[in-house]
Amino acid sequence: MTITNFLRHPNFLRYVLWVDGIAGLAMAALLIFDAAPIARLTQLPATLLQSAGIALLPFLALIGWLLSRPVPPRTGVMVLIAGNALWVVDSVLLLVAGWATPNALGYAFVILQAVAVGVLAELEFVAVRRTPMAPAVAG
Repeated sequence: MTITNFLRHPNFLRYVLWVDGIAGLAMAALLIFDAAPIARLTQLPATLLQSAGIALLPFLALIGWLLSRPVPPRTGVMVLIAGNALWVVDSVLLLVAGWATPNALGYAFVILQAVAVGVLAELEFVAVRRTPMAPAVAG
């Protein structure tokens, strides 16, 4: 299967949502339960890491809900994309605004996870444009 065919596959959005959910769950577990060792390695504050992991939980619930729908609602997917975009912006601000002073490994950790989240947001956006979606649910 070529990339073009994969991008046009009717289940492409579901595949991306699954990847986002699995990666998000792994990151949340890592940040919540291993914040102290990661903090020692990266010089990022353990409370920041743990808070970031906890902040992922509502988005994981949203992904689970979207995957439970026969056709994911466009509004829900757009909220997820916006959340992913906000995560990327906050990650950049963390480094640029001096909210934390990580070491080189900490910079790499923040940058790599931000790039991964940005790629997922872009793939979700591509999928939303190409996939028939359920209409927004009224009141």
